[in-house]
Amino acid sequence: MGSTGMLNNSTMICAPLMAQSVEQMVKDVHQAKAEGAQVVEIRLEHIKNFQPHQDIQIILKNKVLPVIIVYRPKSEGGRYEGDEQCRLEALHLATEMGADYVDFELKVASDLIWEQKMKDGSATKFIVSCHINGMTSSDEELNNLAASIRATGADIIKMAANVTDITEIARMFHLLSHCKVPIIAYSAGERGLISQLLCPKFGGFLAYGSIEGNSIPGMPSLYSVIHTYKLGYLNSETKVFGLVSKPVGHSKGPLLHNPIFRHENFNVVYVPMFVDNLKEFFNIYSSHDFPGFSVGFPYKEAVVEFCDEDHLLAESIGAVNTIVRRPCDGKLIGYNTDCEAAITATEDALKEKRCTGNEVSLGSPISGKLFVLVGAGGARRALAFGAKSRGAQIVIFYIDFGRAKSLACAVSGEARPYEEVVNFQPEKGSILANATPLGMHPNTDQRIPVAEATLGDYELVFDAVYTPKKTRLLKDAEAAGAIIVSGVEMFLRQAIGQFNLFTGREAPKELMRKIIMAEF
Repeated sequence: MGSTGMLNNSTMICAPLMAQSVEQMVKDVHQAKAEGAQVVEIRLEHIKNFQPHQDIQIILKNKVLPVIIVYRPKSEGGRYEGDEQCRLEALHLATEMGADYVDFELKVASDLIWEQKMKDGSATKFIVSCHINGMTSSDEELNNLAASIRATGADIIKMAANVTDITEIARMFHLLSHCKVPIIAYSAGERGLISQLLCPKFGGFLAYGSIEGNSIPGMPSLYSVIHTYKLGYLNSETKVFGLVSKPVGHSKGPLLHNPIFRHENFNVVYVPMFVDNLKEFFNIYSSHDFPGFSVGFPYKEAVVEFCDEDHLLAESIGAVNTIVRRPCDGKLIGYNTDCEAAITATEDALKEKRCTGNEVSLGSPISGKLFVLVGAGGARRALAFGAKSRGAQIVIFYIDFGRAKSLACAVSGEARPYEEVVNFQPEKGSILANATPLGMHPNTDQRIPVAEATLGDYELVFDAVYTPKKTRLLKDAEAAGAIIVSGVEMFLRQAIGQFNLFTGREAPKELMRKIIMAEF
């Protein structure tokens, strides 16, 4: 995977600014520079009572970074609804005043740019932009569109798209890597996030990030692109690991994996991947540039079908949370690091409590205990098989009773209807494990319907949810006197296993623990 220790690309980090006053716009330019931006995009249409000559002069006179002037009409995704001639005159004015870059829309660009270049020969660079509804065009059609934009006299091509599937972004990457002139190409939203995070790898001219306190939907923050993903270090040789999930925005994976990859000197980036169709995703992102994936909700069981081979544990569980592309033949090998992560986290918490009480135990402290499992998905299967491997007696509550019975049969356990969990009376010293998303941010007031009066009968309560660290279930269980184990511990341990599989190296466990605990 190579190593890297210095800035590797010429992609600039740009902060779009949308302040409503020229005074605030100037302040935001200074803030953007302080946060690490290399250029700012000034959206003039957001300034109230905009006075072109006066306001543009103030912005350019006080700029501390190169400035891109944008004055976008509503028909092109902006906010301006006034006279078109006045809008174009303001853009010409910005050129005459020496703006570093001025952005024109494709439909008005051609005559205006050549006229401006012939008129004053200024050093202003012209960006010509085109908004695409979806990326259904072929590579050839996108190349033709880029050629049309270039023919206007554009110094820089810009394409912004609204993709409906992450696979459409592959065309964008192809365009970026083959275009002979500077190009900006991206899509907003969770499905389009990798278009912004990976543009330095494929040669994009700009990567966008919002300043603190002014988040923009579908856009990463300046802090994350500079500090979490470290886009300045990406290059064409960078390998991409990703979390395949739906949704994906809640994941803490990038906050853990990226600093560890950097610390261990790998030329690697780890990104969230909002995936709708597993088959199409693996067909499109099939190169060795994508050597491995984490798998999250709701795909841990379904993804087994798309692995060429499964590790014995993953095969027996029927769930995969880690995929590695074998270098020699490109085949996808599925693994499960959730199982040991969850069970060892539970065992260690029980052992720690017993050591405190001078209790000595041989073998697993789970052995022989009643293990009550509530939930769905791959995490449920990992927990069930882990508990079975330690000799626990397993009871499974699940909304889909047929699937609950199937899993119970596989682990020699018992299945019960989900609605019975509220009245279930466990034996003293049992273990309760939640493998549902109930309680996950932002729905932190929810929890599985276990009766509060019975929580104290459980010696330990485990919750696979890790955002927040202490869920409502764990708070209630702790108040009832149970040992609690957060999903954060499982998350950390499975990530350690993933790092080992992704890199073939032993993970720096203590550093990973330090990083993840700081994030929670």
